[in-house]
Amino acid sequence: MKKTSKTIFTCQTCGYQTPKWMGKCPDCEKWHTFVEERQTLRPGQRGKAAPLRSEPVPIDSVSLEAEYRLSTGIEELDRVLGGGLVPGTLVLIGGDPGIGKSTLMLQALHGIASAGRKVLYVSGEESIRQLRIRSKRLSTVSENLLVVSEIDVDAILSMMESEKPGVLVVDSIQTLFSADLTSAPGSVSQVRESSVQLMLAAKKSGIPIFLVGHVTKDGAIAGPRLLEHMVDTVLYFEGDRNHMFRILRAVKNRFGSTNEIGVFEMNDNGLDGVSNPSEVFLSERPENTPGSVVTASMEGTRPILIELQALSGSTSFGNPRRTILGVDQNRVALLVAVMEKKLGLHLMGHDIFMNVAGGVKVVEPAVDMGIVSAIASSFLDRPVCEGTVVLGEVGLTGEVRAVGHIEKRIAESKKMGFTRCLLPESNLKRTAGIKGIEVVGIKTVSEAMESLF
Repeated sequence: MKKTSKTIFTCQTCGYQTPKWMGKCPDCEKWHTFVEERQTLRPGQRGKAAPLRSEPVPIDSVSLEAEYRLSTGIEELDRVLGGGLVPGTLVLIGGDPGIGKSTLMLQALHGIASAGRKVLYVSGEESIRQLRIRSKRLSTVSENLLVVSEIDVDAILSMMESEKPGVLVVDSIQTLFSADLTSAPGSVSQVRESSVQLMLAAKKSGIPIFLVGHVTKDGAIAGPRLLEHMVDTVLYFEGDRNHMFRILRAVKNRFGSTNEIGVFEMNDNGLDGVSNPSEVFLSERPENTPGSVVTASMEGTRPILIELQALSGSTSFGNPRRTILGVDQNRVALLVAVMEKKLGLHLMGHDIFMNVAGGVKVVEPAVDMGIVSAIASSFLDRPVCEGTVVLGEVGLTGEVRAVGHIEKRIAESKKMGFTRCLLPESNLKRTAGIKGIEVVGIKTVSEAMESLF
């Protein structure tokens, strides 16, 4: 059958399409991102509505079976997924090059294969010999783990029908191509078309599929933003390649919490889950050192104790420096202004450097008092008493507001050997039954400074 072709220009950042080339994308406002692509259509396809293949039914007539989740054998990965893999789910995992995405996928498939299920690993970047070498190094060799080097999405769909694996991994989605399109692999059109076909196959067959995605220099997954909307779960691997810890964070999850994180340690044999992150992050904490404060952050359903480090020193320039790692820089600037106004600390003439030990990123406001305490400790050159945990959200008027999950935070602090906890006074009523740790309620940042120093 004769085909007709149409040339369009597609933005490689957001997927916006236009018949003419444009210097700036009107959707994402990026410059020089349009690439010419040729779409091939069969006669009769243009403007023709797709036939209905299913009928709508009342939602109360849909039968509910007991929820079944497939365990990957990696506790931290199952936690981030919400308890395991849901049948037919499509999971997108992204991260910097060399962070450990392929290693995690290979270990997860080995855990499922060890339970007696056949799994399939499709690589568009490595040969099967290279996969065998890496699998031997990671000790993930199993007769139920099938590997193939393929980039044609139609061939992969045929393998799914013939092999019927329990789980499929595609590494990576940017290497796949569909023969129906003439654009190069990795283009917006190819990524979108390949993802749609895999999504339909996953929903139809009930086979969970992992898609490994490359990231751009901004840290976002390469390809159209539509890719993240199509999948059920989006996972990001965070961490420095030169650091031994990795953080797996869920930013979208239709079958679980989006606040859960998994902590892994990279070693010679791959990634090992860290069951007690608090112990790991505090293992090298210096004692009786100004600028070091411990606070408790909730990551999903799990409290994690982290160390906030601050360094304050007089500046030799007109504008003091603010170098912040691990916490929101704007949040720190806000808290510094509150300290200037309410505590009388002249921080505007001092450089402030702040870091979260262990490479963790904290976004919740419950660590505000920890940030304030760390900066004040470094500025005053007075250490916070050993065994003290500081909690609380700070408002612009200097008040300390209540935080959630206070019982879990205190219980984790007590388990790690801390003997004193500073928290908002409005949270005291929920800590009446807690023993073994001294609880001190504070209303303002001034009261906190009096209690700490």
